[in-house]
Amino acid sequence: MKKTLLLALGLTAAAYTAQAQAAMPAAKAAGPVAGPAITFEESKFDFGAVAQGAVVDHTFKFKNTGTAPLIISNIGVSCGCTTPEWTKTPVMPGKTGSISAHFNTAGKLGMQNKVLTVESNSPAGSTSVALVGEVKEPSSLPTSDARTADGTTSMTTGSKKVKEKTSDSKFKAKVK
Repeated sequence: MKKTLLLALGLTAAAYTAQAQAAMPAAKAAGPVAGPAITFEESKFDFGAVAQGAVVDHTFKFKNTGTAPLIISNIGVSCGCTTPEWTKTPVMPGKTGSISAHFNTAGKLGMQNKVLTVESNSPAGSTSVALVGEVKEPSSLPTSDARTADGTTSMTTGSKKVKEKTSDSKFKAKVK
């Protein structure tokens, strides 16, 4: 009896899954979304490993793939260590805009996932992008002797190039 019930339940679930998958391509082929629609080039930026105290800057680019002007009304952040700046004017259909995120790693250690919640007039209402990576003690990162004339040191951590500038009291790094 249990086997028959499980078989019937499994066949029902498979039928619903097949029906949902068949309907998905039709929705994609419908063309532009009526009203505004925000589409990001990337929804997550991995900044790799940076030293504690570094400021990570990244710009998320987006396109209005809808048929009406897109307006970003607000961007919520997961903590006060992340500051957003964004395109304040309406983004017309087919045009692009950007959101710059500044993450100050002071007082942070370990894996980080800083989420920015983008509130707009799109039918979806809100969407999110994120900065992810690892903040390490400055002494645990590799050092380099390649100093430049402007007092910076360039090094590669993972696949990211980090440019550091040191002074007597502060340590800053920019991820590029």
